[in-house]
Amino acid sequence: MRDKTAHRTSNSDPYFVALGDKNIADIVITNHARIRWADRVESRKTGFDDICDFLWSRLREGQIRSYYKNGQDVYLVEDDLVMVAEFVPCDINGATDCPPLHRMVIVTFLGRMSETIELRDLKSYYSWLRHSRRMTLIKNSRKRR
Repeated sequence: MRDKTAHRTSNSDPYFVALGDKNIADIVITNHARIRWADRVESRKTGFDDICDFLWSRLREGQIRSYYKNGQDVYLVEDDLVMVAEFVPCDINGATDCPPLHRMVIVTFLGRMSETIELRDLKSYYSWLRHSRRMTLIKNSRKRR
């Protein structure tokens, strides 16, 4: 299944929303992110349009911020939902008089901090995941010998 892009819905809205030093003109939801949304965030509204509408409204309200002070890949939505996003420069019809615009590509949703306490410290969480996977591989290799 192809990734889905959300475009702005009306001409009265500004054509971009600022997020830090980026000007977001489009949001792209990957199929993986949609599946994670259904698993970890909400089970009823799981369509690409539902997710994009939610993110656009939170962007306009200024409720999306960087998880890390200097990082640009992990973001908090409403100080609870943790998501991973990448930014791709986009060119709107070759316009040169507007500021540089970006397309926000939502890679995945990690979940809500209120439900998964481990998300409050991602560095230790990922360290724990790597360690547990390594230990599982070691145990499985011992069983094969």
